[in-house]
Amino acid sequence: MASSVTDQEVVEKIAKLPLMFQPGTSWDYGRSIDVLGALVEKVSGMRLDRFFEERIFKPLGMNDTAFNLPPEKYDRVAQPAPDLDTGRIPELTDITVPRTFLGGGEGLLSTAADYIRFCQMLLNGGELNGARLLSRKTVQLMTSDQLDPALARGPNFAPGPGYGFGLTVAVLNAPGMSALPGSIGEYNWGGAAGTVFWIDPPEKLIAVMMIQSPGKRLFYRYAFRDLVYQAIGD
Repeated sequence: MASSVTDQEVVEKIAKLPLMFQPGTSWDYGRSIDVLGALVEKVSGMRLDRFFEERIFKPLGMNDTAFNLPPEKYDRVAQPAPDLDTGRIPELTDITVPRTFLGGGEGLLSTAADYIRFCQMLLNGGELNGARLLSRKTVQLMTSDQLDPALARGPNFAPGPGYGFGLTVAVLNAPGMSALPGSIGEYNWGGAAGTVFWIDPPEKLIAVMMIQSPGKRLFYRYAFRDLVYQAIGD
Protein backbone atom coordinates (compact mmCIF):
# COMPACT_ATOMS: atom_id res chain seq x y z
CA MET A 1 0.00 0.00 0.00
CA ALA A 2 1.44 3.36 -1.02
CA SER A 3 2.49 5.33 2.04
CA SER A 4 1.28 8.60 0.46
CA VAL A 5 -2.37 7.45 0.36
CA THR A 6 -4.58 8.34 3.31
CA ASP A 7 -6.90 5.90 5.05
CA GLN A 8 -9.95 7.75 3.78
CA GLU A 9 -8.65 7.63 0.18
CA VAL A 10 -8.10 3.89 0.48
CA VAL A 11 -11.69 3.35 1.62
CA GLU A 12 -12.98 5.41 -1.30
CA LYS A 13 -11.01 3.21 -3.70
CA ILE A 14 -12.20 -0.01 -2.02
CA ALA A 15 -15.84 1.13 -2.28
CA LYS A 16 -15.54 1.12 -6.09
CA LEU A 17 -14.31 -2.48 -6.31
CA PRO A 18 -16.58 -5.50 -6.87
CA LEU A 19 -16.94 -8.09 -4.10
CA MET A 20 -14.99 -11.35 -4.43
CA PHE A 21 -17.99 -13.24 -3.01
CA GLN A 22 -21.27 -12.54 -1.28
CA PRO A 23 -20.90 -11.45 2.37
CA GLY A 24 -21.27 -14.31 4.82
CA THR A 25 -20.48 -17.05 2.29
CA SER A 26 -16.70 -17.40 2.60
CA TRP A 27 -13.67 -16.48 4.74
CA ASP A 28 -10.65 -14.79 3.19
CA TYR A 29 -8.14 -12.05 3.77
CA GLY A 30 -9.27 -8.52 2.99
CA ARG A 31 -9.03 -4.85 3.91
CA SER A 32 -11.88 -4.89 6.44
CA ILE A 33 -9.68 -3.76 9.35
CA ASP A 34 -8.40 -0.87 7.26
CA VAL A 35 -12.00 0.15 6.53
CA LEU A 36 -12.71 -0.10 10.26
CA GLY A 37 -9.70 2.15 10.95
CA ALA A 38 -11.07 4.78 8.58
CA LEU A 39 -14.45 4.51 10.30
CA VAL A 40 -12.79 5.11 13.69
CA GLU A 41 -11.26 8.27 12.24
CA LYS A 42 -14.65 9.52 11.07
CA VAL A 43 -16.44 8.75 14.34
CA SER A 44 -13.71 10.06 16.65
CA GLY A 45 -12.61 13.03 14.57
CA MET A 46 -8.99 11.98 15.12
CA ARG A 47 -6.39 10.42 12.85
CA LEU A 48 -5.98 6.76 13.70
CA ASP A 49 -2.48 7.09 15.17
CA ARG A 50 -3.66 9.82 17.54
CA PHE A 51 -6.75 7.80 18.52
CA PHE A 52 -4.61 4.76 19.31
CA GLU A 53 -2.17 6.88 21.30
CA GLU A 54 -4.82 8.59 23.42
CA ARG A 55 -7.34 5.78 23.83
CA ILE A 56 -5.14 2.66 23.93
CA PHE A 57 -1.39 3.21 24.26
CA LYS A 58 -1.33 5.89 26.98
CA PRO A 59 -3.94 4.22 29.23
CA LEU A 60 -2.10 0.89 29.01
CA GLY A 61 1.38 2.36 29.40
CA MET A 62 2.45 1.18 25.94
CA ASN A 63 5.21 3.75 25.53
CA ASP A 64 7.07 2.06 22.67
CA THR A 65 4.21 1.38 20.25
CA ALA A 66 3.50 3.58 17.22
CA PHE A 67 2.90 3.65 13.48
CA ASN A 68 5.74 6.12 12.96
CA LEU A 69 8.74 5.95 15.25
CA PRO A 70 10.84 8.98 16.20
CA PRO A 71 14.32 8.78 14.60
CA GLU A 72 15.99 8.19 17.97
CA LYS A 73 14.27 4.77 18.12
CA TYR A 74 15.24 3.55 14.64
CA ASP A 75 18.23 1.60 15.92
CA ARG A 76 15.95 -0.45 18.20
CA VAL A 77 13.98 -1.97 15.32
CA ALA A 78 14.78 -5.67 14.85
CA GLN A 79 16.06 -6.53 11.40
CA PRO A 80 14.95 -9.72 9.59
CA ALA A 81 17.23 -12.74 9.66
CA PRO A 82 18.57 -14.09 6.35
CA ASP A 83 16.48 -16.81 4.73
CA LEU A 84 18.19 -20.13 5.55
CA ASP A 85 17.54 -21.53 2.06
CA THR A 86 18.55 -18.55 -0.08
CA GLY A 87 20.70 -16.43 2.24
CA ARG A 88 18.69 -13.38 1.22
CA ILE A 89 17.43 -10.88 3.78
CA PRO A 90 13.66 -10.39 3.37
CA GLU A 91 12.47 -6.88 2.58
CA LEU A 92 10.18 -5.35 5.18
CA THR A 93 8.57 -1.94 5.42
CA ASP A 94 11.07 0.91 5.47
CA ILE A 95 10.32 2.39 8.87
CA THR A 96 12.29 5.56 8.09
CA VAL A 97 9.60 6.59 5.57
CA PRO A 98 6.67 8.19 7.45
CA ARG A 99 3.37 6.36 6.95
CA THR A 100 0.41 8.40 5.74
CA PHE A 101 -1.73 5.31 5.23
CA LEU A 102 -2.05 3.75 8.69
CA GLY A 103 -4.63 1.06 8.03
CA GLY A 104 -5.18 -0.48 11.43
CA GLY A 105 -4.57 -3.94 10.02
CA GLU A 106 -0.85 -3.41 9.57
CA GLY A 107 2.06 -1.12 10.27
CA LEU A 108 2.33 -0.86 14.05
CA LEU A 109 5.77 -1.17 15.61
CA SER A 110 6.01 -2.37 19.21
CA THR A 111 7.99 -4.24 21.84
CA ALA A 112 7.37 -7.51 23.64
CA ALA A 113 6.76 -5.61 26.90
CA ASP A 114 4.11 -3.39 25.31
CA TYR A 115 2.48 -6.32 23.53
CA ILE A 116 2.24 -8.23 26.80
CA ARG A 117 0.44 -5.30 28.41
CA PHE A 118 -2.16 -5.27 25.65
CA CYS A 119 -2.64 -9.04 25.93
CA GLN A 120 -2.95 -8.84 29.72
CA MET A 121 -5.73 -6.29 29.27
CA LEU A 122 -7.63 -8.81 27.12
CA LEU A 123 -7.00 -11.70 29.53
CA ASN A 124 -8.26 -9.48 32.36
CA GLY A 125 -11.52 -8.92 30.51
CA GLY A 126 -10.72 -5.48 29.10
CA GLU A 127 -8.90 -3.83 32.02
CA LEU A 128 -5.30 -3.30 33.13
CA ASN A 129 -4.14 -1.54 36.30
CA GLY A 130 -7.36 0.41 36.64
CA ALA A 131 -7.57 1.45 32.98
CA ARG A 132 -10.62 -0.14 31.33
CA LEU A 133 -10.66 -0.14 27.54
CA LEU A 134 -13.34 -2.76 26.90
CA SER A 135 -16.20 -4.29 28.83
CA ARG A 136 -15.91 -7.92 29.85
CA LYS A 137 -18.80 -8.81 27.53
CA THR A 138 -17.12 -7.04 24.60
CA VAL A 139 -14.00 -9.16 25.04
CA GLN A 140 -16.20 -12.24 25.32
CA LEU A 141 -17.94 -11.37 22.04
CA MET A 142 -14.65 -10.54 20.34
CA THR A 143 -13.14 -13.90 21.27
CA SER A 144 -16.17 -16.02 20.33
CA ASP A 145 -16.35 -17.84 17.00
CA GLN A 146 -18.42 -15.77 14.56
CA LEU A 147 -18.33 -18.18 11.62
CA ASP A 148 -21.23 -20.30 10.45
CA PRO A 149 -20.14 -23.97 10.44
CA ALA A 150 -21.36 -24.17 6.82
CA LEU A 151 -19.16 -21.26 5.74
CA ALA A 152 -16.76 -22.06 2.91
CA ARG A 153 -13.21 -22.31 4.23
CA GLY A 154 -10.78 -22.85 1.41
CA PRO A 155 -6.98 -23.20 1.39
CA ASN A 156 -6.60 -19.58 2.53
CA PHE A 157 -8.36 -20.21 5.85
CA ALA A 158 -5.30 -19.22 7.84
CA PRO A 159 -6.28 -20.36 11.37
CA GLY A 160 -6.44 -23.98 10.21
CA PRO A 161 -8.38 -27.05 11.42
CA GLY A 162 -10.05 -26.81 14.80
CA TYR A 163 -10.30 -23.03 14.63
CA GLY A 164 -13.06 -20.58 13.96
CA PHE A 165 -12.72 -16.82 13.83
CA GLY A 166 -13.90 -14.14 16.23
CA LEU A 167 -13.71 -10.37 15.78
CA THR A 168 -10.06 -10.07 14.61
CA VAL A 169 -8.74 -13.25 16.28
CA ALA A 170 -8.66 -16.96 15.51
CA VAL A 171 -10.54 -18.98 18.15
CA LEU A 172 -9.84 -22.63 19.01
CA ASN A 173 -13.05 -24.67 19.14
CA ALA A 174 -11.81 -28.24 18.75
CA PRO A 175 -8.30 -28.87 20.11
CA GLY A 176 -8.33 -32.43 18.81
CA MET A 177 -8.69 -31.20 15.23
CA SER A 178 -5.74 -28.84 15.45
CA ALA A 179 -2.11 -29.86 15.11
CA LEU A 180 -1.25 -27.29 17.80
CA PRO A 181 -1.66 -27.72 21.56
CA GLY A 182 -4.14 -25.42 23.24
CA SER A 183 -7.42 -25.13 25.14
CA ILE A 184 -10.97 -24.51 24.01
CA GLY A 185 -11.36 -20.73 23.80
CA GLU A 186 -7.68 -19.97 23.13
CA TYR A 187 -7.36 -17.08 20.66
CA ASN A 188 -4.47 -15.74 18.63
CA TRP A 189 -3.13 -14.01 15.57
CA GLY A 190 0.24 -13.22 14.01
CA GLY A 191 2.09 -10.71 11.86
CA ALA A 192 3.48 -11.11 8.36
CA ALA A 193 7.12 -10.93 9.49
CA GLY A 194 6.71 -13.62 12.15
CA THR A 195 5.31 -11.99 15.28
CA VAL A 196 2.60 -13.97 17.05
CA PHE A 197 0.58 -13.91 20.25
CA TRP A 198 -1.96 -16.19 21.82
CA ILE A 199 -4.06 -16.04 24.96
CA ASP A 200 -5.28 -19.22 26.68
CA PRO A 201 -7.92 -18.14 29.24
CA PRO A 202 -8.39 -21.60 30.88
CA GLU A 203 -4.64 -21.72 31.58
CA LYS A 204 -4.46 -17.96 32.36
CA LEU A 205 -1.60 -17.93 29.88
CA ILE A 206 -0.24 -15.27 27.52
CA ALA A 207 2.49 -15.96 24.98
CA VAL A 208 4.19 -13.41 22.73
CA MET A 209 6.95 -14.10 20.22
CA MET A 210 8.61 -11.18 18.46
CA ILE A 211 10.69 -12.33 15.49
CA GLN A 212 11.46 -11.02 12.00
CA SER A 213 11.70 -14.19 9.93
CA PRO A 214 8.94 -14.28 7.29
CA GLY A 215 10.19 -17.42 5.53
CA LYS A 216 10.41 -19.57 8.67
CA ARG A 217 7.66 -17.99 10.75
CA LEU A 218 5.43 -21.08 10.88
CA PHE A 219 8.30 -23.34 11.94
CA TYR A 220 9.25 -21.05 14.83
CA ARG A 221 5.63 -20.44 15.85
CA TYR A 222 4.83 -24.13 16.09
CA ALA A 223 8.08 -24.89 17.95
CA PHE A 224 7.47 -22.02 20.38
CA ARG A 225 3.92 -23.16 21.10
CA ASP A 226 5.06 -26.73 21.77
CA LEU A 227 7.74 -25.52 24.17
CA VAL A 228 5.32 -23.26 26.06
CA TYR A 229 2.76 -25.98 26.68
CA GLN A 230 5.37 -28.62 27.49
CA ALA A 231 6.66 -26.29 30.23
CA ILE A 232 3.34 -26.35 32.12
CA GLY A 233 3.67 -28.49 35.21
CA ASP A 234 0.78 -28.67 37.68
